[in-house]
Amino acid sequence: MKPENKNFFQKVYEVAEQIPYGRVTSYGAIAKYLGAVRSARMVGWALTGAGSIANVPAHRVVNKGGLLTGKHHFDGTNLMQQLLESEGIKVIDNQIVDLEKHFWDPFKELG
Repeated sequence: MKPENKNFFQKVYEVAEQIPYGRVTSYGAIAKYLGAVRSARMVGWALTGAGSIANVPAHRVVNKGGLLTGKHHFDGTNLMQQLLESEGIKVIDNQIVDLEKHFWDPFKELG
C-alpha cells in the first residue's frame, strides 16, 4: 500500500468513527468531506479493512442510494443489516428505509 493511501485510509477511519449511533453516511459523502470527491471507491476499500479496527463503525457506511453494498465484508450473512437494525435503522432488501431521516453528512456536521 502506498503511504499516501494509508494516510487517506486513516482519514476515512477518523470520519467514520464520528458517525453517530442510529445514523448512516455514504462512501461519496466521506470522500467529498475529505476533498476527494471522486474517491468513493477508495473510501470503500479503506472500510473493507476496517472490520478489525475498534471504533470504526463501517456498518454505518452505505452507497449513495442506501444500499448495503459492503455487507459481504462482514462475518455472517446479515451482520451489517443486524447491526443497523439494532440501532433502529430499518432495512428491507439490503436497502435502508427512509435514508434521508438517517443520513449523516460529514460535510455539514463536521464543517
